[in-house]
Amino acid sequence: MKEPYSAGMLKFDPYAKKQPVIGKVVAVLRGRLDNRNLSLIEPRSRALKIGEIHEILMTDEEEAAPGKTVNRVAYVAFVEIVQAGVIVSNDVVKVSDGRQLGKLVGFDETHMPNHQNIVIYSDQLVSGEELGLEIGEMIIFEKEV
Repeated sequence: MKEPYSAGMLKFDPYAKKQPVIGKVVAVLRGRLDNRNLSLIEPRSRALKIGEIHEILMTDEEEAAPGKTVNRVAYVAFVEIVQAGVIVSNDVVKVSDGRQLGKLVGFDETHMPNHQNIVIYSDQLVSGEELGLEIGEMIIFEKEV
């Protein structure tokens, strides 16, 4: 069975409304790689449960999307999900102080079932340390309006 987005079955956004998903920073990361070779899965959405811990990585590769490979990454943070929900490609990702980090472009399952790699796009490739993230800050994933 094909994934409905990649099979072209959905010509519309099925998410009329959804609550923001919120993660609390539990580890601030540093560093970059130019050869990470992340294989983004084809599904555009993932359901995240309270208490799960996932890793956020940033890329500046404009073509990053579900089903693509991403090489250039900066390590941002690990977050513990404190408000569950569904995150979807093109969701806006921001810090609770209002700073926008980027847009969600996909997911890599290299470390599953331990944690999901959540990949966001930004035109500036910066790590969590360079962003000045702090333990306990909230990262919010919300539908682009």
